[in-house]
Amino acid sequence: MSCTIIGLNRCAYYYQPKLPDDSVIVSVLSAITDRPLRWNFPKCFNRIRKLGYNRNHKCVYRIYCQLKLNLRVKYKQRIPPQSSDKLSVPNKLGECWSMDFMSDSSRN
Repeated sequence: MSCTIIGLNRCAYYYQPKLPDDSVIVSVLSAITDRPLRWNFPKCFNRIRKLGYNRNHKCVYRIYCQLKLNLRVKYKQRIPPQSSDKLSVPNKLGECWSMDFMSDSSRN
């Protein structure tokens, strides 16, 4: 009677949502990220889809954040390029010699 007074259907009042079991996705995510290489979320999500688990990306991201995997991934820093030294120029003639490994084929 109270449901009809406020205009709410009885089915809506007694509705209990059926939550999916996330233990499978939790185990798959933990297995994927146990490797020394830390994967970011899109890479993990694509891997889960390739393994055959059809889950929404929002659901997988919720589990991903619950496992505290949404930390920033630090990539390797690039080594700065080395400064090139100028070639030394000889001061006198005959101070340094260059070797030529080409053979002259016109002497036959």
